[in-house]
Order: sequence, then C-alpha cells, then structure tokens
Amino acid sequence: MSQTSDRQTEIAVEQAHVDVVYKRVDEMRVEAEAMRRRGDQLAHGARNEAIFEQAAMLFERDVMVRHATQILRSLDAEHEGLVFGRLDDTDGETQYVGRLGIRDVNFDNLVTDWRAPAAAAFYQATAENPMDVVRRRVIRSTGQSVVDIDDDLLAPEKRPDDMAVVGEGALMASLTRARGDKMRDIVATIQREQDEAIRAPWKGVTEITGGPGTGKTAVALHRVAYLLYRDRRRMGGSGVLVIGPSPAFTSYISRVLPSMGEDTVELRSLGEVLDGARAVGIDPADVARIKGSLRMRRVLKRALREPPPDAPNELRITYRGQVLKLDERDLSKVRRAVHSMSRPPNQSRVDAAEALLEALWRKSEGHGLGFDKNELLTDLGERIDFHRFVVVWWPIQTEREALRLLADRDRLARAAGRALKSDEIDALVASWADSTAGPTVADVALLDELRVLLGPPPKRHQRRTAQLAAEQQEWSEGPRRPEHYDEYSHIVVDEAQDLSPMQWRMVGRRGKYASWTVVGDPVQSSWPDPDEAASASAAALGARAQRKHFQLRTNYRNSAEIFELAAQVVTDVARPDQLPHAVRSTGVKPSVRVVDPSELAESLRVATAQLLDEMDGTVGVITASGRLTEAREVLADVTDERLHVVDGIEAKGLEYDAVVLVEPTELVTESTTGPRTLYVALTRATQRLTVLTSDPAWP
Repeated sequence: MSQTSDRQTEIAVEQAHVDVVYKRVDEMRVEAEAMRRRGDQLAHGARNEAIFEQAAMLFERDVMVRHATQILRSLDAEHEGLVFGRLDDTDGETQYVGRLGIRDVNFDNLVTDWRAPAAAAFYQATAENPMDVVRRRVIRSTGQSVVDIDDDLLAPEKRPDDMAVVGEGALMASLTRARGDKMRDIVATIQREQDEAIRAPWKGVTEITGGPGTGKTAVALHRVAYLLYRDRRRMGGSGVLVIGPSPAFTSYISRVLPSMGEDTVELRSLGEVLDGARAVGIDPADVARIKGSLRMRRVLKRALREPPPDAPNELRITYRGQVLKLDERDLSKVRRAVHSMSRPPNQSRVDAAEALLEALWRKSEGHGLGFDKNELLTDLGERIDFHRFVVVWWPIQTEREALRLLADRDRLARAAGRALKSDEIDALVASWADSTAGPTVADVALLDELRVLLGPPPKRHQRRTAQLAAEQQEWSEGPRRPEHYDEYSHIVVDEAQDLSPMQWRMVGRRGKYASWTVVGDPVQSSWPDPDEAASASAAALGARAQRKHFQLRTNYRNSAEIFELAAQVVTDVARPDQLPHAVRSTGVKPSVRVVDPSELAESLRVATAQLLDEMDGTVGVITASGRLTEAREVLADVTDERLHVVDGIEAKGLEYDAVVLVEPTELVTESTTGPRTLYVALTRATQRLTVLTSDPAWP
C-alpha cells in the first residue's frame, strides 16, 4: 500500500474516534445545561422553605450551577483540536491524548487530559527510552475534522505487522505555520525538555532559562495550566499571577491559557503590577537605569522626611491669653523626632500632633507660665485651629503626590545626598517635569515603594483611591481581589533578566506565600548591573527557597540562517553554551540592504510591502526607540492588520513570520547593555528577515 493511501486510511481511523469524542462532548454539554437548569429550579423552590432548608438548597444550587458552568466553559474552550495525540503501547493498548479528559457513559476513557500523569509518555518517550510506547501519533485537526497525522516509531522491533507509520515531523510542520496576533498553545508539540519543566513540582522556585525561540514563555504558561490541573484547590483559590515585560506581550499571550480552559489567571505587565497605576511610557535607558537602582530606595525614604512644600514654618497659638510659638527650628526638631519612631508617615499624624503638643508644653514651661500640663495638652488638642495646622503640616500623602514632589531639583538633591550624581538628579527632574504625564514603567516600581514607605492612609482617606481601584479592575484580568493583593499561590515572571532591582522588590511583595516560575535568558538582559539585580531577585524570591533549574537548548522559532546572523552580534557577551541550537533550515538567508539615509523611508516602505505580499502571517518592523515615531509615520498608510511597528524593547517576547529591522547600530548605541537589545530584535522572525542599514560595514 502506498504512503498516500496509508495516510488516508489512518486519517479515516482517527476521524472515526474523533467523531465519537465530539458526540460525547455534545452529550456532556446537554447534561451540563440540564444541571444548570436544575440549579436554578432549586433556587425557586428554596423560597418556600424554612430558613435552614432554604440555606442548604441555595448552597446546593450554587455548587451545582458553578460545576455546570465550569464544565460548559471547559467544553467551549477546548473544542478546537480536542484530540491531538495517540499512543500505542507494547501490550496493544491504545490511548488518546487531548486538551480535556473525556469518558463515555460507561466511564471508559475516550481521551486522556494532556496534563494527567498517564499522558506524560506522549511528551517524554524517546527511542532511547520508549516507556512501553511503540508508536506516538500526532493528530492535526481543523474544527472537528482530522486533516493530517504524523507518527514517531519509538520501538520498531515491537511494531506489529499491521501497524502503519506515516508522516514527516509534526513539530517541524507546526513551526512553519503562519503566526497570528496571539501566541498559540503547544500542547500537541511539547518536547521532552519542555515537558520536564512543565511537570516540575510546584514548591519553591522553578527557573527556566534558554535562548530565543526555545519556548520559555509557552512552557511557563503550560506549566500554569498543569499546576492548576494537578492542584486546583491550592493554586486556584489564592490565584496565579503572570507578569510580562509589556502590554504588547501580555496581549500576545492572552489567549494561551483560556485556550486550555484556564481563564482565572491574572496577566499583568510590569507597568500594571501596582493597583491604581498604569504606565504610559518607557524611560530612556539611562534614566530607567537610575530609577531601577536600589539607590532609589534610600532617596525615596529620605524624601519622605522632607516637609511638604506648602507646610507652615511657624505654629503660633494663643492659650489663656499667652502666645505659644514654635518656630521653623522647633518644627524641624519635632518632625525629626516623629520620623525617628520609624512608623510610616501616613500612620504618624497622631504621633505628630502629640509631639507638637509636647513641644508647646515645653515652651510654656520654659517661659515659667505655670500651666497644668494635662489641661494644656487636652485643651489645645481639642482646638480646631490646632487640628487645621496639623493637617497642613503633616498631610496624608498618596504615592503619586510624593513622587511628583521630586520634580523639584532642590528637594530631590537634598533627598539624594551622595546617592545620586548631579547629572543623574538632572535626568530624574527632567523625566518628572511634566506633572500631567502618567508614570513610566520604571516609575511604577517607585510608586509601589512609596506606597509601602508611606503606609496605608487612615480609612477616611481611602475613598480618594476608590475610583482608581475601580479603573484598575476595568483593565485587569482575572478575579476581583483586595487592593495590593499579596497572597498569590503562584507567580510567573517572564523576561526576568530585564527586571531592575526596584522592580524585583515590587514583584516580590506580591508573592509573600507564593511558589514561583522565573523565565529568562541572561544573554537578552537589558539591565546593566546583573549582580545588583541578582541580589534583589534572591531577596524577592526568598534566599532559602528550594530551586529547580531547567535550561532549554533548542531554538524552534528562528531558521538556522536567521539565528546564525543573530548569534554574530553577541559573540563578545555570550558564551557558546548560552546560545541555543536552531533546528530548522529554510534555505533563505537574511537580506541585509545598505541604503542611503535619505532613502531609508522609501526603502522601509518597499521592504514592508514586499514581506506583506509574500508572507501569509505577521510582519514586524523593529527600530530603535528614538526612531519608532518616524517609522510609524512612514507606514501610517499601511492598513494591513498583520503589520506591527515596535521598538527593540516592545519586541521582547514577541515573534513574527517576517521582520524588517531598521538601522541595527542604533539599537546598540541607545542600549545600556550593548548588542543585547539588537540580539533580541534579530531573533523575532520565524521565516524571513530584512535588515536596512546605512552602515556598509554592518554586521
């Protein structure tokens, strides 16, 4: 029998089983809908029952409706490509693997959930260790129709005579598919080294490192789905948080977990971690480096000891015909004394009032006025003019207000002391000069630090932030949780090599009781002081936490031709063992075009149009941050939704079928870490790469 007829025969066999599965899914949907209707009927019946019976019926209703809703949600989320694998073992038994566990009416297994231990062999079996698997088959479907299959023969000596083996590589076929605007799950093509990281125990810190295209992000997301499946009570109740580098990144990965039936996980970018704040921009690299340094914690702490700019410098109050006065020196002494108590400023107003009253008593005593201390303290403490003074002299501050005050150079210089150089102070003041501008990504970590240093305001002041919290909920995914929630059960940090020390402090506060999955690649790091970041990371994750490390070494994204060019730019900053191996060759080398600067705009239009015309999937145009606005203006008339124009920072974690990289040298010169950002940009393309440069000597 020919290979073609074998394939068609085997596809028909798999289609028959897939048809049975989807028929059972339809039955399960009907059953779940009926269960939900019965739950609603229980609610109606409870109205006429006694209070205890009513409570029991309503509880039963809630459980029934919730369970039915979860079943329906899973069936809907996992409907596409529900069955994607088959295992044939040495005992002649067959097991199908899919996105969801399905049993027939007799409770016989139709599909094994990919996360179940019984499905592990689908990902872990090899020719060297077949784990009793003779044939592993990948089933590719469109909707409910099987369109192709691909087999691996793991134990050929145990293959029955009638066992057909067809196909040429399911993984390679999936790698050549056109990309869309959202990352796809990889449940059908998870490789052994990836599966080991996915199924690692939940406790402690699981570190996943690897070069571009090794699937780090996909592995981390599938690990979340696996952990929720294995221990939903622990993980699901307290919640799971996934933190990525940018809104573009979180948007890109937003459909992966829902496609596996997990829609309760929170996704936030670094600029969205703090409730009530959302970053609106990115600082230049030199400014971000200052804001991210641990030096800033000392600066912020000292800044909060400064009096507010409109604070009165004299307290004058009349008591029983005598004028009691505290001058600027007296008030400064009182302020220092209150701060020395080490209580957060927003919780110290009562301390400040008591210290002021004590200072007034000492003044009266020093003048020999003979007032009774208790009477003076009580009488003045009840005076409205005294309370008004305290409110202005020791105001309750928000973190935004405190940061805004640092736009005053003199104030910042006093707070900085020797921690910052003069040019660094100037750079910070310039970045905060526009009081109407929103925070940058680096500012958000400073705001979170100020939030903690200031302490929570008295409850009557918390109404001021209620609206901000409501706005936060509008864009935040996942279940509603208390503001500044710190009890997540598991936190994923992606592109962890780029976190500044101040960002590590911010992220660490959210994981007080969490286990962690930390994903990154040192070669792609944009943070210039790795030792400082490593120290902050250890403090955030817990120095004594159990650690497991997995290194992914295979680049599935880039063609070998593209990665060969990318690897050239980091030969001076990366060891050979830190670079992955690209397993796929297309025979198409990157196109490096030397263009005159005056013709760059037209060359960009032509190169972009060419790739959009020749490629079915997405096309990314990547530039240095300083050229991004210009590039977007040049391509403003391109309406094809497959086109994405980003800078080197925004491109991190993303991938496109084709990329136009503009002026690569500019990405190096504007970075504080040399060629690393350029390395990132060069490794975003899966199929085609065009480089436009005015430097004839590049690369």
